Amino acid sequence: MPENRLCAGWCAMKNRLRVLRAEREWSQADLAGQLKVSRQTVNAIETGKYDPSLPLAFAIAQLFEQPIEAIFKPGDDKSTG
Repeated sequence: MPENRLCAGWCAMKNRLRVLRAEREWSQADLAGQLKVSRQTVNAIETGKYDPSLPLAFAIAQLFEQPIEAIFKPGDDKSTG
């Protein structure tokens, strides 16, 4: 299956947020403060329970000085049927 495929149904995102945060020795609270979101939001993004809004994804990419595509990638297709 091609990596750049569009998800036919709902598709969770995979991300490198935890790795990038750990490389900088930031806590979830540290990152949350810089992004002006809650620590729970950072945790939910890292664990794949929540996909960030487009503005938040851009803010994350800008903070880590990486393109969005280097941080977020389509995950497994979660559609049923």
